Amino acid sequence: MDKAYDHKKYEAEIYKKWEESGAFAPSETGKPYCMIMPPPNANDDLHIGHARFVAIEDALIRYHRMKGEAVLWLPGADHAGIETQFVFEKKLKEQGKSRFDFDRETLYQMIWDYVQKNKSNMENQLRSLGASCDWSRERFTLDPEIVRIVYRTFKKLHDDGLVYRGERLVNYCTRCGTAYSELEVDHVEKEGEIYTLDYGSIKIATTRPETIFADAAVAVNPNDKKYAALVGKKATIPLINRGVLIISDEAVEMGVGTDALKVTPAHDFTDWEIGERHNLERITVVGRDGRITVPAPEKYRGMYVNEARKAVVADLEAAGKLVKREKKQMVTGVCYRCKNPIEPLPSPQWFVKVGPLVEPAKRAVEEKKTVFAAEKFEKIYLHWLDNLRDWNISRQIVWGIQIPAWKCGKCGEWTITAGETPGECGGCGGKNLTRDTDTFDTWFSSGQWPFATLQTTQPGDFERFYPTAVMETAYDILPFWVMRMTMLGLYVTGKVPFEKVLIHGLVRDKQGQKISKSKGNVINPLEMTEKYGTDALRMALVWGALVENDMALAEDNIRGQRNFANKIWNIARFIVMADEADKAEGGAKTEMNDDDEWINKELKKTVKTVTEDLEQFRLNEAAAEVYEFVWHKLADVYLEKVKGRRAEAQDNLRRVWAEALKLLHPFMPFVTEVVWQELKFGESPTLISAHWPS
Repeated sequence: MDKAYDHKKYEAEIYKKWEESGAFAPSETGKPYCMIMPPPNANDDLHIGHARFVAIEDALIRYHRMKGEAVLWLPGADHAGIETQFVFEKKLKEQGKSRFDFDRETLYQMIWDYVQKNKSNMENQLRSLGASCDWSRERFTLDPEIVRIVYRTFKKLHDDGLVYRGERLVNYCTRCGTAYSELEVDHVEKEGEIYTLDYGSIKIATTRPETIFADAAVAVNPNDKKYAALVGKKATIPLINRGVLIISDEAVEMGVGTDALKVTPAHDFTDWEIGERHNLERITVVGRDGRITVPAPEKYRGMYVNEARKAVVADLEAAGKLVKREKKQMVTGVCYRCKNPIEPLPSPQWFVKVGPLVEPAKRAVEEKKTVFAAEKFEKIYLHWLDNLRDWNISRQIVWGIQIPAWKCGKCGEWTITAGETPGECGGCGGKNLTRDTDTFDTWFSSGQWPFATLQTTQPGDFERFYPTAVMETAYDILPFWVMRMTMLGLYVTGKVPFEKVLIHGLVRDKQGQKISKSKGNVINPLEMTEKYGTDALRMALVWGALVENDMALAEDNIRGQRNFANKIWNIARFIVMADEADKAEGGAKTEMNDDDEWINKELKKTVKTVTEDLEQFRLNEAAAEVYEFVWHKLADVYLEKVKGRRAEAQDNLRRVWAEALKLLHPFMPFVTEVVWQELKFGESPTLISAHWPS
């Protein structure tokens, strides 16, 4: 063996051997154990968060494979809808172009070509991280067979009365040009202003004076005695002097502002609900381009919202209608992609009625058909279900799965199919049909991922591996993905999509700060594997923090685990040199003493503890336990004691070392595999296919 372990010399070669040997495919026998990989977005390189999920999932996969189970880790890639189109548009902007320079078909093909290139890069990066997934079963969310399943689900929902098209208030990003569900809106705290305005008979407080031209009423709380005499009378909108009715509604919070609310149904979700209860007019004054429009006075038309706000406030002040303005910290909704303020706008969209889907998803968790490894995430999951609104599943973008809905030019009705083009309108039989240009929310297709993948891989996979054993993913997509997979999985298959849910925390820098390019604290996993080796990075990513918690990571942590990889190598070299000495001396008789009995006893305890920890998803504790055994008990203590009786202890040392390598393998697969093959243990030619210690 070389004097030092060189990861660059071995990793690619070892991975190629694993893949070509068929080690990643499930065995024909054994208890099924399936994990569906959260499909990385096929639009960019993997980041440190991806590296953490690989370290966690692959450790569990290798452990269960060594236990003799029929293990399937199914990889995939996500087209990622708006996220990918957003990334691509940024690249167009760098070239002085925009999405508006291309027709729909051309833009789609350009994004497709870009994604295919990045998808291939991403797959190779997963290989470099040691992901032992079954590449023969890989799926992409835009694979034709996946799309067909998505279409069938949409039609089933529609036929069951759970899909409808309607104009409702939605979260709209005027920069990205699409609607979102409430889950895709980030809420940030920042300083804003509250303006108190004079409406003649009453004063109101608002954060949005630029929308006064769309007011349909002024509302007060029915229990507010000071305004009781005004209910049913008129207030006057300043600047345009239009009268609106003063109404009472319990949605108005007392003790906030002036206790009176301007009701603008087309630009606020609470106001929309008040408007529905009181049959108020819905007046829109902000267009989808983010500019002020009719019926605002002409001087404001064409202004962006922020510009219009300043102009309106100045005019209110000049007219003596601005009573007060004050700074205040407030929470604002922004687009989760571009961070542009979200504009609530009325828009015709496709919605899923979530009510009938919510109850089965709740029962599945309450009845423990699906179990969260960390109880705190179960509570979050149930909270989201309790507060879920109907799901807007249509997006006004090019990139994605186009909705299979055709509008009849004769009667205006929609015809829904499972993807095929209808010959005529399902309502009047008309032939003049136009397909909707909207695409599905990417989470609508991703929400079907467990059953859609297993139904389209190899015959029998769905029957054998569904429900899957574990869904492991990051906590920031718990409501986006885990909840929706459960709802749609139960709806389509009648079964939960996974039996256990393991949520992992985020990777932060050594100060505990969130990692971001803007902060300059990005840790590139591929640079770290190139510098220190994949094993060092993977061990560092499970070290020191429970899976469900955020973890602080620094290059020093990775460097420290590289030193551990070198320690593993040096132990192996010691054994190899002892083997060579024994061979030269013609072999020696094994004689056990108290030191041998001690290390065997410590090994047995370590096997028991590591196994229990892995079963309970305590990967950090399992890693620390095997580290302690190998570095301190085996290397620091036992090896030092057997140096004087090397020959008679060699058989026991080899046996103990073989078992230690098995314990280490899920965490540090490359160096342990190289060492296993160097020492030529007879049990199995490869460590990945060896049996877990018992």
